[in-house]
Amino acid sequence: MQPTTSLSQFLPYQLSLASNAVSGRIAVEYRQRWGLSIPEWRVMAVLGDVGALTQRDLTKRTLMDKVAVNRACKGLEERNLAARTPNEADGRSHLLDLTDDGRVMHSEIMPRAREIERMMFTGFSEEELELFRTLLSRARKQAEDLDAVDLEGSFGIS
Repeated sequence: MQPTTSLSQFLPYQLSLASNAVSGRIAVEYRQRWGLSIPEWRVMAVLGDVGALTQRDLTKRTLMDKVAVNRACKGLEERNLAARTPNEADGRSHLLDLTDDGRVMHSEIMPRAREIERMMFTGFSEEELELFRTLLSRARKQAEDLDAVDLEGSFGIS
């Protein structure tokens, strides 16, 4: 018989709750001030960070569903915050990048997002924050590595 663990002690559940709480709080700001949805902001943030990408690359980097990424890209394009250009490396796809208006908005949002981050993590030391970032990065990497593992064999499922 396997030991029972309450849902509140299940780490994936705790991560989901924490992620939703943190993202939701920041989302209030960029929805009210700039009229952006969470997926639109995630796409905008990635483009602002790394530059032009295909929708496939955006899907991989944001870990969002491709339909959500597509809708976010269309929303940003409709507002002239992002624009598509032909992908010279692959004629079957396009690159999406921030427009000048998109870059201006991104530069307005990032300082506010950083300020909210600072307020949310007040009381955490720099060492704790660095450890937290490291642990989150490791957890994500291990989750990605599970994609390459035969889970049925790992758990004795047949």
